[in-house]
Amino acid sequence: METNSRSNWRQKLHIIIAEADTPMGKLFDVVLLILILLSVVFVMLESVKSIDAKYHELLLIGEWVITIFFSIEYIARIITVNKPWKYIFSTYGLIDFLSTIPLYLSLLFAGSSFLITVRALRLLRVFRILKVTRYVGESNKLKKALNDSRPKILVFLFAVLIISIIAGTLMYIIEGEASGFENIPISVYWCIVTLTTVGFGDITPVTPLGQSIAALIMIMGYGIIAVPTGIVSAAYAQGPKKLSQDDPNYVHVNTQTCSNCNATKHRDDAEFCHRCGTHLHPEDIISKE
Repeated sequence: METNSRSNWRQKLHIIIAEADTPMGKLFDVVLLILILLSVVFVMLESVKSIDAKYHELLLIGEWVITIFFSIEYIARIITVNKPWKYIFSTYGLIDFLSTIPLYLSLLFAGSSFLITVRALRLLRVFRILKVTRYVGESNKLKKALNDSRPKILVFLFAVLIISIIAGTLMYIIEGEASGFENIPISVYWCIVTLTTVGFGDITPVTPLGQSIAALIMIMGYGIIAVPTGIVSAAYAQGPKKLSQDDPNYVHVNTQTCSNCNATKHRDDAEFCHRCGTHLHPEDIISKE
């Protein structure tokens, strides 16, 4: 009986902190989102010397409150999963740890206060909170478009690199050290800066031929910037169309998370995890017993 109560307690806590389909889960995600944004704002305000000098103590107290909350949440996530090490070494687990530990390190080691800026990593946790169905579908579609476009983009970038090396070598021969093109690597750097239309202005061609080549590279740069966008857009447009809820083939995917392997995107009528086969509703079994 005691074992069942403990399992039931862990399951309820897991539903609150890992899912967003329940009222308590939504409330938890909203509170978590607010604290993440507040933490990032505190980091930015601390970097302003005038504000930090005036409100340092207040900012520090606020940061400690947020850090303690995240520490409790981190421990709760470890407790509620069947395989804690899998969560600890997962991408989100490492982000949770790295964004929480710096403030504690600043107490133990002198000179480690610069690690506090790592707290900005908490902003990455927003992606976990935005796991509502309407965001999950679109993010998966964008991810698929990027994966499908990867070979084309890699070939394109390789072609751009070749053009930069050839143009940089040519500018080194034409302009020479007198114009700032001291060697081929620096000339290639100038070509990349010019090709991307950044134009720092630290190196500029002075000969008519060099200026003509620079103008051609600038014009080419506008087209080069548009190519990757067009490749990804075409792949995104060719993706599967989003089905409406009235379509018979429409399947609603919720935010339910498996307590064993942390898998997500389960169907509403699913009773078992689609990855490891673990029962998604162990509380139902416990209540029957």
